[in-house]
Parts: sequence; structure tokens; C-alpha cells
Amino acid sequence: MKFVCYPKCTTCQNAQKWLDEYGFKYEFRDIKINNPTKEELKEWHAKSGLPLKKFFNTSGVKYKELGLSKKLATLSDDEQLDLLATDGMLVKRPILVTEKSVIVGFKPIDWIEVL
Repeated sequence: MKFVCYPKCTTCQNAQKWLDEYGFKYEFRDIKINNPTKEELKEWHAKSGLPLKKFFNTSGVKYKELGLSKKLATLSDDEQLDLLATDGMLVKRPILVTEKSVIVGFKPIDWIEVL
């Protein structure tokens, strides 16, 4: 399983601590250093069952700088994926990628159901 996060994010830190406390093994990936590719994002989106908008870090500085709250609805899925692939700080995190599913954000109840 992959744990995709931004190490300075407190939610990501809490999620990592939770994984460690329960003894889960995972591949750690810093989203700022190793941004997801368009292909990965497309695959994760399909596995997640979530609307693509849920993959955007809507509270992030970059999202606000680009005025995406007004622009996102006018972009195609392909354009949104292209945008997400440009900067890891646009992507909501943490992301937990397992063989069968993808979870965006950290709610222990959701993670327990998948793991």
C-alpha cells in the first residue's frame, strides 16, 4: 500500500501515526517531492469512486491563488487531471492507495473499513 502525504501537514502526520500504531506496512511518498502523475491520478480517481473535485486541496494556498473555486467547474476531467499533476500542493492528502481502493483524506473510520 502507498501512503501519499505532505510531511508538514498535521493531518498527514496523524494518519501516519495511526498507520504506525496499528502496524500497517506502507510505502511512504512525499507528495511535494514526488507529485502524482496524471496516469496515477486517473487510476486513483477511478478506484476511489469519488468526484474528481475531492482530489483538490481546496483549502490550499495554490488552489486559492489560481482561483480554482470559480474555474474548476469549467474544466474537463482531463484538464483537471493535468492541473493536479502539475503540483502536489494542489492535491488533497493524505491519500492511501491499496490494491482495491483509494482513500483521500484521513478519517480513521473510513480507513478501518478498507484496511
